[in-house]
Amino acid sequence: MVIVAGGERRQDSVRNAFDRAARDADVVVIHDAARPLVSHAVIRRTVDAAAATGAAIAAIRPNDTVKRADAAGRIAETLNRDEIYLAQTPQAFLVDVLRDALTISDDATDEAALAEQAGHAVQLVEGDPRNLKITTPDDLALAERLLGAAAAGPSLRIGNGYDLHRLVDGRPLILGGVMIPFEKGLLGHSDADVICHAVTDAILGAAGAGDIGRHFPDTDPVWKDADSVDLLRRAAALVEAAGYAVVNVDVIVIAQRPKLAPHASAISARVAEAIGCDPSQISVKGKTNEGVDSIGAGESIAAHAVALLARNP
Repeated sequence: MVIVAGGERRQDSVRNAFDRAARDADVVVIHDAARPLVSHAVIRRTVDAAAATGAAIAAIRPNDTVKRADAAGRIAETLNRDEIYLAQTPQAFLVDVLRDALTISDDATDEAALAEQAGHAVQLVEGDPRNLKITTPDDLALAERLLGAAAAGPSLRIGNGYDLHRLVDGRPLILGGVMIPFEKGLLGHSDADVICHAVTDAILGAAGAGDIGRHFPDTDPVWKDADSVDLLRRAAALVEAAGYAVVNVDVIVIAQRPKLAPHASAISARVAEAIGCDPSQISVKGKTNEGVDSIGAGESIAAHAVALLARNP
């Protein structure tokens, strides 16, 4: 890195830096330090366009109607916003084009204006609204929020969960925290609630917080005959501590018998209570396995769950 002294004007500073540029350079890129959120994609587009055309700048279209004012602050003209672009940096130039531009002594707010005056066409490429220029305290606050969101990771995350247990005599059948009248129940270290187990894995997975076996291992006697609604409640607390809230959960229960439909609303309510959301955010559906494998033979029940989480503001 080479640091050079700035000049009185922007173009003076650029000229000082240009004089120190590598002699074998093909394209010179100029960027405002006040735009710290520029993306690699914007830089790449600008450089590629400059290499192909001689000069290019990143720019964005305005979303608002654009007015030109007179000296008294009144509207003098409404401009066609389809022809208006808001210039950003980076601005990139072939070496000879920038050398020509910097021979112009007139004041200019950017190098593209100097290149235009020197007779060169300047190509516009797609910029990025997030490539904002920090000029005011509000700009700085917005940049900090954008950087914080980027550091925190994606705002939405999806997780999958699955569980299966065998049906046996002498056990109660508990699904989603609801006791289901049936002659058999699910066998497991806890109460073997496949719905709660699948949902637990889905929300933990979406938050990147491991799985049910990591937090509630079946080798630990403390979880023997545990209430799986309580395990789900504990998992939801871990998800909240990780900075996420549940947007919705979709569950499919695969069982030849019993029919799930009469109990779906009660299950949604119990699962929602454990997670800390509204029952409308929990969908529970039942499917048979058309007589195929152990589920179809009525020997087991399985559940699949998908959870969508959103990062808490």
